[in-house]
Amino acid sequence: MSGLAPSRAPAWRLTGLPGLVSAALRAMWPIVLLLPAWYYKHPLLFGLRHLETAAWIALAVFALWRWKHWMPAARILFATALLLAGGQELAWRLQREAVLAAGPAMQAVGRHFIVGYTDFAEVAELAEKGLIGGIYVGRRNIRDRSFAEVRAEIAALQERRRWAGLPPLLVAADQEGGRVSHLSPLLDRLPPLAMLAEEPDPGRAARAYGQRQGSALAALGVNLNFSPVVDLKPAGRPDGDLFSDIPARAIGTDPEGVAEIAAGYLDGLSAAGVRGTLKHFPGLRRIDRDTHLHPARLAVSPGEMAGDWLPFRTLAGHAGSAMMLGHVTLEALDPRHAASHSPAVVAGLLRGDWAYDGILLTDDLNMGAVYNLGIGRVAAEALAAGVDLVLVTYDPRQVYRALYGAAAAFEDGRIAAARLAESARRLADFLAAVR
Repeated sequence: MSGLAPSRAPAWRLTGLPGLVSAALRAMWPIVLLLPAWYYKHPLLFGLRHLETAAWIALAVFALWRWKHWMPAARILFATALLLAGGQELAWRLQREAVLAAGPAMQAVGRHFIVGYTDFAEVAELAEKGLIGGIYVGRRNIRDRSFAEVRAEIAALQERRRWAGLPPLLVAADQEGGRVSHLSPLLDRLPPLAMLAEEPDPGRAARAYGQRQGSALAALGVNLNFSPVVDLKPAGRPDGDLFSDIPARAIGTDPEGVAEIAAGYLDGLSAAGVRGTLKHFPGLRRIDRDTHLHPARLAVSPGEMAGDWLPFRTLAGHAGSAMMLGHVTLEALDPRHAASHSPAVVAGLLRGDWAYDGILLTDDLNMGAVYNLGIGRVAAEALAAGVDLVLVTYDPRQVYRALYGAAAAFEDGRIAAARLAESARRLADFLAAVR
């Protein structure tokens, strides 16, 4: 009998059920780490952003401590996850530094961005350096705060713009009435505009509604409201629609009735010094997917869309309004780009065929329909097509990626200087009416 102690097999060579369980856990951990590494700093994880890095490091340390003798394949997966997360963090930091250096290209494109914010100092720096043209005020900004506090914060940002010799910020909100009333309860929650269709004079009732809502918004410091929704009301809510809910938000099914109410509402807002926004061109009535999460396509001709587009076209030149472009691909015009960044839709249809010279803005570029294409790429393509304002609201820190991509496109000629100059003129005219 040998005097040597029996050798101990590595943990990953354990046999039987315990060995299988241990092996499965060791194989699973690198995959568990790969998922958050792949989605590192993704808008879907914005709610966990303050924990994201620490949680990922804690998971990695725990996995290394618990399973020191990983199988070779697991080690490769773990190293891949580490490089992926670390690379994305480094790229984001470098892009942020490049943006905050506030070079001429960054400022040239920056005036075309409206951003949400959670940190006053961060958005104030962007505002003072001319790296944004507006802010979005939403639920996060009013939570546990008084009307006076929010108003003072907006006024402080506008004062910093004046000190810097820059135009005032556009201050945007999403106060449609009904279920989308993101500044309530700070502001009164009004019923949806659809309720006005029952009034004896819907247009007059809509003007009174708009003036009431606009006065409250203006008192807070808001000068641009993302309303009215002029998508025609669909028959029902599509399966998988978690967020859009156009049936509850649309004014009605009759294009002319929708246009009448929307026109009165815009006039009421304008009387209070607030601009409105027609949304979401080319319309979400026929869409069976939620663009907050997925790309959506319309396989119908422009002729078939005439009724859906009547409110947009009727009100396209209406004083006091902008138009929001949805992340919907019109296959007949441009099968490769959603309307929000399509040259065929923006420069061809709207600026060309419709001769629309008003403000065009994108829906939020954090939305799943376009974000995975690259937020910098989509921002650049939108501005190159002739869009005036790019929204980065849900996850404000994506603005560094978006600005970096747009500035790079401007520097290498993918965004024409003449196109940005035309847009700057439109924005100056737009701002003149809301000061």
